[in-house]
Amino acid sequence: MTVIPHCNRISIRDFLARRGIQPKYERNGYGMYLSPLREERTPSFKVDYVRNLWYDFGLGEGGTLRTLVMRLERCDSREAVRRLQNGEKGDTGIASLSPGIGEPLGVGGVSPVVCSATVPTLCILSDASLRHPALVGYLASRGIVPSVAAAFCREVRYEVNGRAFFAVGFRNDAEGWELRSERFKGGSSPKHITTLDNRSDTVIAFEGFMDFLAYLSLKHPERLHIDAAVLNSVVNLPKAVPFLSRHPVIHAFFDNDEAGRKTTADLIRLCPRSEVIDQRYFYSGHKDVNDYLIARIKGHAEKLPATKNISETKAVQALRNNLQALKAETAEIEPPRRKGVKI
Repeated sequence: MTVIPHCNRISIRDFLARRGIQPKYERNGYGMYLSPLREERTPSFKVDYVRNLWYDFGLGEGGTLRTLVMRLERCDSREAVRRLQNGEKGDTGIASLSPGIGEPLGVGGVSPVVCSATVPTLCILSDASLRHPALVGYLASRGIVPSVAAAFCREVRYEVNGRAFFAVGFRNDAEGWELRSERFKGGSSPKHITTLDNRSDTVIAFEGFMDFLAYLSLKHPERLHIDAAVLNSVVNLPKAVPFLSRHPVIHAFFDNDEAGRKTTADLIRLCPRSEVIDQRYFYSGHKDVNDYLIARIKGHAEKLPATKNISETKAVQALRNNLQALKAETAEIEPPRRKGVKI
């Protein structure tokens, strides 16, 4: 009989606090930490307090407390559960969580149980066309044109610890998924890049798929004529080099932060035979392409007459209409055209 580990009911927030790790800031239902798995200056390690899940945006990995202990203490699943149950110290000398921390046991003192290491943390159940109003509304709030979302995204149902959820899914080249919703940002294994090969000599490159969708919403909602690569995490850049380096021209649309600067520099170094064009200055003052798109939409909306008591459905439709008006205003973000290349 399959048994569910009581360790999954232990609060990740309490686990980190016991180790002296506190969030740099908190929002409704989650906290942002400096990653305990690597060195960083900007918090990019998210703990969802409601679902009791973590996600490291720099690594592109996440999961339950059990998987976090496996990463921190470099042990397998069974050993991670044992340490969480018993509060013992592993070979690394790092104290594990004692049984007294976290949610109390149920009435009758039900004993913790061990789950098999083969049970995945996040299990994909199905994928289908995007239809759920919550997901459609989420993408609209990010400024994504519906036709773009329909062409590149799916509605993915997934399960975590026996609970079912759904999210916008973006498939990678290894059949894993990047998952996004209003309250969740994560993915399923295996982690990999996503490439679109149109046999062009020009390629556009992005850190995340939301920036890719934002670019298409700004310029090419109907069809992409050049090649594209989405890293799905900056740590995946080496995986993308074989695909990117075969292109004479690479347009890099990475984030306007230190990680984006470093990734651009690494791309130039790793693809010496390609002309790497840093496009970040086109959206300077904004974190990324999607942030730029949202700001443009809001700026355009502020010019429209105010309407009282507008419904949420009409607001979403107005947002989509604003995008169409913006298409003529976004020429500066488009890579320069080259002879023989239709962009």
